[in-house]
Amino acid sequence: MLEVALICLATGVLTGFLSGLFGVGGGLVLVPVLVALFELQQFDPAIYMPLALGTSLCTIVVNGLSSTLAHYRRGAVDWHIFSRLAPSLVVGALLGAQLASAVPSATMKIAFGVGELLVAFRLLTAGQPKAGRALPGNLGMSIAGAVIGTISAMGGIGGATLSVPYMTWCNVVMQRAVATAAACGLPIAVSGAIGYVVSGWSASNLPEWTTGYVYWPAALAVMLAGVVMAPVGAKLAHRWPADKLKHGFALLLTVLGLKMLLF
Repeated sequence: MLEVALICLATGVLTGFLSGLFGVGGGLVLVPVLVALFELQQFDPAIYMPLALGTSLCTIVVNGLSSTLAHYRRGAVDWHIFSRLAPSLVVGALLGAQLASAVPSATMKIAFGVGELLVAFRLLTAGQPKAGRALPGNLGMSIAGAVIGTISAMGGIGGATLSVPYMTWCNVVMQRAVATAAACGLPIAVSGAIGYVVSGWSASNLPEWTTGYVYWPAALAVMLAGVVMAPVGAKLAHRWPADKLKHGFALLLTVLGLKMLLF
């Protein structure tokens, strides 16, 4: 159990830092590590992915709050954009949790690995999309929020992987997009985690210390370490050019994606 706790604490340090630095909740890193952790503990393979996804979203609630507060103190969060996206983010995240729980774990593992490789490829090649338009009206924002929320909950992530490119494409300044993405991760994480708790409530193959598809030993350890590191990442986000870090992040995602696909 000590080994598990140390691995989770180390993961929390990394994911918390990334949460503040990139506006991401850390799920892209955390989910593969959790799957490896569950393999080490010899849990039922059928629950690897929903348990990892639900646990990841649970940690993003705390880490995302810490990151959002850090960005808020710097006046970077655009609450008008947040208020227009939040309702549909909640609906999408609830739907995504139910969809992911219904898909076989092995299939979700492959899909997650492919998704990580695609994100890494985008980081290495295209960067952020060029601004091409203004933010749409209420219907367009609702559709965007629903899509972002659904995909994010199915990937156990806070949504910044999709919401930051979307906002920058709509002429939102990068730092404001990152900060607002951190805030948008909160409704995704809360509603998504609730969705995974509900969908896993009656599962009979869960280990001890779980509530639905949330594994509390890992969740608490990651949150404890992450809440300390998110403000550090947010502080550096306002000082470091993203280009100096995105290549290393892309390499890490490539390794994790290949691990999900091949092992």
